[in-house]
Amino acid sequence: MLEKILQWDRDAFIYLNNLGIEDYDLFWSTVTNISSWIPLFVFFFVIIFLKYPKKEAIYVTLTVVALVFFITFATDVTKGYVARLRPNNNEEINTLIRILKSPTSYSFFSGHAASSFSITTLMVLFLRKRFTWSWAFYIWPLLFASSRIYVGVHYPVDILVGASVGVLSAFLFYGLYVRLIAPYLGLSHP
Repeated sequence: MLEKILQWDRDAFIYLNNLGIEDYDLFWSTVTNISSWIPLFVFFFVIIFLKYPKKEAIYVTLTVVALVFFITFATDVTKGYVARLRPNNNEEINTLIRILKSPTSYSFFSGHAASSFSITTLMVLFLRKRFTWSWAFYIWPLLFASSRIYVGVHYPVDILVGASVGVLSAFLFYGLYVRLIAPYLGLSHP
């Protein structure tokens, strides 16, 4: 069963990666670069401070930062434990794919998918009642995670598991905020 999943994963990756067109390489290379998204992060924090009282905004921000540290730690530990080679480093397939980035760390699960989906989900949970268009934030993780296949560094399962870990972690941190921090601040519900 696992071998069938891994074979599907390799085949799907090769197919999706080869859909890439050279004319879009600069776009996807920019999308996959975390520094390209700094304006979005600034926007997230500006919205938090506009939509929440200052003291509460600080605690919401600290919750987001704690989530980022948690996801980074969970990703690093899992990658070291599973030790799955990235497609660009896998000699069985790296001659069959387009490679735009060449990281040497392990592949499973995608830190880009986990971090972007966790941050976005937590932001949506905090802002869904205060900012009508918060669901549109999901454009970022969808592009960001997809870019990892395009540039040749993650399999689809890496992305799907990373996104799932990110979403579940966001719900966990939101639940901790609601149960521990909100009562401390004297709030009935964020």
